[in-house]
Amino acid sequence: MELREALSQISEIRSQMARAETFRGYRSVTVGFSGLLALIGAAVQSICIPRPARHIEAYLGLWIGIATVSVIVCGTEMVIRARRATLPLTRQITLLAVEQFVPCIVAGALTTFVLVQFAGQSLWMLPGLWSIIFSLGVFASCRLLPRQTFWVASWYLVAGVGALALGQGEAAFSPWAMAATFGVGQLTAAVVLYAALERKHE
Repeated sequence: MELREALSQISEIRSQMARAETFRGYRSVTVGFSGLLALIGAAVQSICIPRPARHIEAYLGLWIGIATVSVIVCGTEMVIRARRATLPLTRQITLLAVEQFVPCIVAGALTTFVLVQFAGQSLWMLPGLWSIIFSLGVFASCRLLPRQTFWVASWYLVAGVGALALGQGEAAFSPWAMAATFGVGQLTAAVVLYAALERKHE
């Protein structure tokens, strides 16, 4: 009985230590890559999908594809770094980071599915909702990341609210709105990660 309690206390101590540690699994290169993808996506949309409101399937395919690639790239690097880690605490911090951020990805996917299937007239809200939901994931991750990440999360929240307030009709699907929101947001996050974590580590 005492051994079981001791093991339970050790597990709790490790969990508390993981929450107090700074997560280094997000890297500036992969986060910046996702920002560049958003800028490239905006350029592709402006050329290939000039009237996105009339070609919503192509619009959704483009941006969902970009989001999927970004998640795969960032997730792959996190898995590789976690497997290479020699300390069990590093893997525990990685799991904690995933637990904090994955709900926003699931919520965004489900919101997109529901609007596409049951509320087509409300699809103009998607860019704003994507930004707001993403901001919640970043806010949830702030406790494991540099404190400047709070301002990145705030940017996504303000941009999402602005998109809902101002972006209606054709303007709702503007490629440059997505570039400004996710391109600028991810590139700023990359700068924060490099300045706060990687440069000091080097």
